[in-house]
Amino acid sequence: MPERFASGSSPLARASRTPRPVGRPADSGPPTTPPTVLPGPAGTPVDLRDPLEAGEPVARTVVAAAPEPETVPTATPTAATSRRPPRADQTLREQNAASLPGWIALLGLLLGAAAVLLVLVHDGVVPHWDALPDLRTDAARASGQPEVTARSVAAVTAAGLLIVLALAGLLANAGGETRVLTRWGRYRGTVRRTGLVWVNPLLRRRRVDVRLRHWRSEPAKVVDRTGTPIVVRLLIVWRVKDTARATLAIEDHESYLREQVQAVLTRTASTLPCDSNAAPGPALRDGQWFADELTRALAAEVAPAGLEVYSAQPLALDYAPEVAESMRRRRLADLDAGLRTVLVDDAVEAAALAVRRLERATAHELDVAARSALMEQLLVAFVAPAGVAASVPPPAARAGRKEGRPA
Repeated sequence: MPERFASGSSPLARASRTPRPVGRPADSGPPTTPPTVLPGPAGTPVDLRDPLEAGEPVARTVVAAAPEPETVPTATPTAATSRRPPRADQTLREQNAASLPGWIALLGLLLGAAAVLLVLVHDGVVPHWDALPDLRTDAARASGQPEVTARSVAAVTAAGLLIVLALAGLLANAGGETRVLTRWGRYRGTVRRTGLVWVNPLLRRRRVDVRLRHWRSEPAKVVDRTGTPIVVRLLIVWRVKDTARATLAIEDHESYLREQVQAVLTRTASTLPCDSNAAPGPALRDGQWFADELTRALAAEVAPAGLEVYSAQPLALDYAPEVAESMRRRRLADLDAGLRTVLVDDAVEAAALAVRRLERATAHELDVAARSALMEQLLVAFVAPAGVAASVPPPAARAGRKEGRPA
């Protein structure tokens, strides 16, 4: 025998060494163990036991109940992900900047000016007026000359710094405008308070217009679903919602909006044909759908930049000049064909109604040939253009023509 069977490592040897449960007869065969079942390629359970160890033929499969849906590993196909708008910086959000009402800065300015004037009068730098109380020092009053001391210089310097600080931090914030404050490129907040406001004079200020604005785009040339070039002009109503992102997240939010309008318009216009013509279905000339889709797509694209789009409405939608004439002829042909169909249907109904009324008035029912001949004559009279005399062949001639004989 081979070496592996001699060492007792064969499946048969392993089966003989399997311990039997207590109380089980020795001749009852090996114990039955629960099969290890895994789903096969097509959902068929497969037994992973050794056939010799299980004591069953090799070609036999184990029938087992299907596992719970939670435990069945299913191969889920990976769907192609669609393009998503860029993700905005979550740490860059608009916040209120530290500011003070303007009257506090004005009060500090007045106090600083009053302090400087008081020090100058006290040292005798400002000439004394007899109508005012004499506030000069004894030395300045006795000598009649200004007496400037180091204490006076320090007081004037402090008051001057207070005046400069109050003046440098003042700003007039008009309605509909904000100031974005930064220090060495780092965002420090946004001032939305209107009127006279005082802020830290060491911060850089950028004016941002947050009013409701509208923008009329230039004629944009795109193609519809059929590949026909069209020219579209839009009216965009928008405003700046987050001043921090509109100023620091992108270089120029107005240029960003214009480019996104062009991209969204190109993508949306390619989903439907410009005109449905004779084929039923939606078209780009359905202004409500076109405007809603443009607004939704454009709002999603510019939201990471801190912009908010309220509406994007098409002002003009027409074919490009190189195909406008041919498309106009095609549209007229479709309208003419549809109009002819309607006219023929109306003429058939009018002729049938006239025949029925004639039979009712004469109390005589016409046969099939007479009714057909009368219907044809009425149809020719209804449909033929004015001033054109159309002759209808007699029934015998029509019958001979149908049978192939000369009329």
